[in-house]
Amino acid sequence: MDSTKVILVDEQDIPIGIAEKMEAHYNGGQLHRAFSVFLFNPRGEMLLQQRALDKYHSGGLWTNACCSHPAPGEETPDAALRRLKEELGFTTSVQKIFDFVYRAEFENGLTEHEYDHVFVGEYEGDFQYNPQEVMNYRYISLPALKEDMAQEPEKYTAWFRLAFPRIEAWWKEAYPSKP
Repeated sequence: MDSTKVILVDEQDIPIGIAEKMEAHYNGGQLHRAFSVFLFNPRGEMLLQQRALDKYHSGGLWTNACCSHPAPGEETPDAALRRLKEELGFTTSVQKIFDFVYRAEFENGLTEHEYDHVFVGEYEGDFQYNPQEVMNYRYISLPALKEDMAQEPEKYTAWFRLAFPRIEAWWKEAYPSKP
C-alpha cells in the first residue's frame, strides 16, 4: 500500500488509473477517490479538527474529523479508519451515508477534484492527535456551527462547506429529536 499515490476515477467512481498524490492535485486536478469522516459525540455535537498550518493546502482551517485518500488496493472504509488513527489517535465504527464530487482551486496552484465518500460515526473519548496533521479540535452543536459558518465561511475548508448541508439534512432525518 502506497499512501503517496491516489486512485484516479471517473464520474461513477470507477478506477481508471493511479497517480502520485501531488501530481493529481496540479494541472487542473485529476478526479480521484477521497473520503471524509464526520463524527458526533452522544450529545449530537460534531467533532471538528483545525488543520495543521503546514498542510499542503487549507492549513489552519476547520474541517470534519478527518479526510484523505485511500491508497491503491485499500478499501475506502479501511482507509477512513486508518486515517482516524493516524490523525486523531483513535478509531471508531463508521458508516457511509453519501458520495459527492467537487472541485476546489487553491491559491498555491493545487486543485482538489475528488469523488468524496462520506462516513459518519460516534466518538467521545481521549485524543492523541498528530500535530503534523491537526493543530486543534473541538465539539460544536450543529446550530452553532451553521451560524458560525454563515458569519465566517472562510474559516472552514471548501469540502466541509459543501458537505455540511447534506450532513445536516442526514442528521435531522436520522435523529429528529436531537438539535
